[in-house]
Amino acid sequence: MDRKRSAAAAGQAWQIYRETLEPEAPGLWQRARAVPRMLKSVLRGQYKGMSVGTLGLLALGLVYIISPIDAIPDMIPVVGIVDDTGMALWMATVLVKAAGDFVAWERGGRPTVLVGEPID
Repeated sequence: MDRKRSAAAAGQAWQIYRETLEPEAPGLWQRARAVPRMLKSVLRGQYKGMSVGTLGLLALGLVYIISPIDAIPDMIPVVGIVDDTGMALWMATVLVKAAGDFVAWERGGRPTVLVGEPID
């Protein structure tokens, strides 16, 4: 992961963390507790705010982190761990952001129709 991507990932993570500190926004702990409920709702097709494809990418990211096969081997002192750290940071950012949207969706009474979605 190059410096520009690392800086962008860190900036995005900081922005989402700041979002959790806003008065009306769900906090970080509330978002973390909502992740299992969100995953169940996505897999059941109840929550349309996150796609199954995104869940697949998160699963692949987890496999990449725990896999001994890396794009940059972990034996290289610093650089080998930076790519795994970048992937973990991306995954955490996606989950925290999506969990915040999910909590807002839950608070709104779990509408079954999304704004902009055609109604038959």
